[in-house]
Amino acid sequence: MPPTVWFIGLAALLNDTASEAIYPLLPLFLTTTLGAGAFSLGLIEGTADAANSFLKVFSGYLSDRWNRRRPLVMAGYGVACVARPFIAVVSSWPQLLAIRFTDRVGKGVRGAPRDAMLAGWATPQTRGRVFGFERAMDHIGAVLGPSLATLFLFFHPGRYRLLFAITAIPGALAVLAISRAREKGPASPDPLRSTTSRGAPADGAQSLPGAPPAGPAERFSPRFFRYLAVLLLFTLGNSSDAFLLLRLSDAGVSAFWIPLLWAGLHIVKATVSVVGGTLSDRTSRRSVIGMGWLVYALVYAGFARSTSAAALVPWFLVYGCYYGLAEGVEKALVADLAPAGRRGTAYGLYNGVIGVGAFAASLVFGYVWKQAGAAAAFTMGASLAIAAAVCLFLVVPGRPGARA
Repeated sequence: MPPTVWFIGLAALLNDTASEAIYPLLPLFLTTTLGAGAFSLGLIEGTADAANSFLKVFSGYLSDRWNRRRPLVMAGYGVACVARPFIAVVSSWPQLLAIRFTDRVGKGVRGAPRDAMLAGWATPQTRGRVFGFERAMDHIGAVLGPSLATLFLFFHPGRYRLLFAITAIPGALAVLAISRAREKGPASPDPLRSTTSRGAPADGAQSLPGAPPAGPAERFSPRFFRYLAVLLLFTLGNSSDAFLLLRLSDAGVSAFWIPLLWAGLHIVKATVSVVGGTLSDRTSRRSVIGMGWLVYALVYAGFARSTSAAALVPWFLVYGCYYGLAEGVEKALVADLAPAGRRGTAYGLYNGVIGVGAFAASLVFGYVWKQAGAAAAFTMGASLAIAAAVCLFLVVPGRPGARA
């Protein structure tokens, strides 16, 4: 892979080492230290995720207009690096909401331009592998963060605030890593869609018969928007992972084990991400995403029916297969369906749709949990995932990412 892909992956690893040392402890910190409940958790995570995704719409559009991705990516990592350690000094859940909001602003600023940078360094035959690699590096960081947090809490029990402050170190290293990444240059036509002036396929790729030439004014195809509509349906049932952690905590899993379970989840994610991305390059992105969504539905159904820690922990680890199969492949499919010159905007729209769904999902999930119980909330999420998987096979083409 090109060096820039490695630097972006390293930045993702370091940034997640910082953020995931904090994230699995937030539900416990919120409920025991700050005295808040499930609805407050849903409001915090829904607002934070919505800010993240909505900003990706604008940052992606700006990166296309400026034809520059890297400055926005660096700014996004910088904002998160500065904001995140301030969780150490909060004394109420609204303060935690403000800091999580700022942290997710940083993620929103960097997300779509970073994905567009990755897409620029990938070919149609390697997109799944490139995005799967970046996701795997992200998940490795999410293994290191909770593991180091567990080690810290073993020697310093209950000192959450000091742990949160120390996360400034890997955050700063992430900014340093992304500063070494380079852009490929001005956005070039997608080799799947365009040819050189002599009629030969650009970048050595085969052109598709009847494919229209790409250009800066090319519009998004109807199938791209159909894909976004199906994503919205799935995301409406895809509430924050913090609810899974809260369910584990309610089942009696102690604060010491929560970060280790979170690390175990990300080991599964990192392993399956590379496999899922490579599989989507060789078969069908739609099939791999559909498998991931069905795994999601199965896990949420398991969380709805299970109440003991012994039953919930295996379901929690299986949940990593959903991420590995779907997360990177969803982004690779965006690159398949969008013109090369508008990929920043495409990833912005993709994340904007996820933001709308995530905000609504977390609020509704928290409300249903409060009014009808956890089982009803998890059943709702499983049902929407199954409906979305069925719609995916009805409206999205079968082999846009497969090898010719």
